[in-house]
Amino acid sequence: MARINLLPWRNAERRRRQREFAIATGLAVSLAVLIGLGARFYIEEMIDAQNDRNALLQAEIAKLNLRIKEIDKLEETKASLLARMNVIQQLQESRPEIVHLFDELVASIPDGVFLTRVSQTGNRVEVEGRAQSNARVSAFMRNVQASAWIGNPQLLVIENKNQTGTGLSHFRLGFTQQHLKDDDQQAGL
Repeated sequence: MARINLLPWRNAERRRRQREFAIATGLAVSLAVLIGLGARFYIEEMIDAQNDRNALLQAEIAKLNLRIKEIDKLEETKASLLARMNVIQQLQESRPEIVHLFDELVASIPDGVFLTRVSQTGNRVEVEGRAQSNARVSAFMRNVQASAWIGNPQLLVIENKNQTGTGLSHFRLGFTQQHLKDDDQQAGL
């Protein structure tokens, strides 16, 4: 049998396979690195795009917050104006009430009763005065009760004419001013 030395051929074949393996491994590693870098750049691009959208949303939110503040200021101004309008309307409506109060007060005072002070707090009116007798104060209270514009008389203080030394009874009387509805006012006129 002939002797053929295959050892150099095997060594050459082994080196070729190792070289192909190294090349294939290098290509696989290079491909993995390229895929990794591509994925990283893609993800970073997505993050940058989302950050840009977030910045845009933050800018729009800031603009809307400014508009909301302006709207709140307008609402406050509107509420203030409505409150002023209501006050003016109430003043306009209550304007003739003081005239009716004094008209009714004059009509309700019987002879022999003199008023020295009139004060009003809201609907509540308080009068102080002098009367020739307690019966005249009672007549004044009945007249107040019968009036359409004033009512609910309450005698707060009365001093007998013997105690005052002036010959007149001193009294303090409270009553409420009535607010008639428009239909009642039209019927009374």
